Amino acid sequence: MVTIAVIGAGAVGGYYGARLAQAGHDVRFLLRRDLEAVRTNGLRVYSRDGDFHLPSITAASRPEELGTVDWVICSLKATALEQARELVEPCLREDTRILALMNGLGVEARFAEWFGAQRVFGGMAFVCINRGEPGVIHHLDYGRISLGNVLDDARENAHLDELLRGANIETVVAPNLRYARWEKLCWNVPFNGLSVAGGGIGTQTILRDRELRTTAETAMREVVAAGNADLSAANSTSRLDVDEVVARMFSLTETMGDYRTSMVIDYVNGAELEVEAILGNPVRRARELGLAVPTMSALHGLVANADRVRRGLQRTLTPAELAQSPSVV
Repeated sequence: MVTIAVIGAGAVGGYYGARLAQAGHDVRFLLRRDLEAVRTNGLRVYSRDGDFHLPSITAASRPEELGTVDWVICSLKATALEQARELVEPCLREDTRILALMNGLGVEARFAEWFGAQRVFGGMAFVCINRGEPGVIHHLDYGRISLGNVLDDARENAHLDELLRGANIETVVAPNLRYARWEKLCWNVPFNGLSVAGGGIGTQTILRDRELRTTAETAMREVVAAGNADLSAANSTSRLDVDEVVARMFSLTETMGDYRTSMVIDYVNGAELEVEAILGNPVRRARELGLAVPTMSALHGLVANADRVRRGLQRTLTPAELAQSPSVV
């Protein structure tokens, strides 16, 4: 049994941390919104794989209260990436390993800069999950984590794979971490992007609307092209198969019901969106590689603007302003 600190214990971190605690590990959660509820009532998970309740867990509001541990799972939003160092550092010993269970491209590079590459892993969760009332997590479907060590160290990957599988968490060790990141972006870019660019919609709306579905597929194919160009530039022989990826991602999405992406939940709630990690960074990397990705670029621009408007950082026209201005028809 090992000690684990979960930094950013929202829906994703809370769920996987709860699975590890259920398996008998000493898991300690850094919480904000749910802190008092979890201290009082524990953590409850409603899951398609079986509901369970952890009546007593270690929860804190400051990382110093968690102590040093064997593993840190950081599942902060990518918008909080620059805060991660001060939250993770108090939990580290020389031999502590770090799993960045976060969305987007370029996440692990920051952890490697701060703490050294050998101990850092990336994790991509393909899971349908959300938070309910404080102290409650709803696991709706899937749950696989695609993982990789920053240095693609096979022995290090085996350590993490064993830990997660021992908690009944489905895993796949990716050919390399770069491959795993781009594979996850194949879903995140089109479906997170269109869920916001479409005005706040679920996945079924995207799938059932012919134009939106075509846009999603076009964006997905651009992501595959960008990912393969990036893999080639890194001298990796691994490649994403575009037709297989498109078929698999759409087939999986068809079974989700009208799923609300993490980005659309943040958008509707007025929270900052993970625009740059999920959309901006991949677009910029494609441009660095000399690759045109017009659909990805359009989604990035639309979602970035929608984010600013929703959070009140950018004005929009009012009816009064329209009435005072001449119109051209």
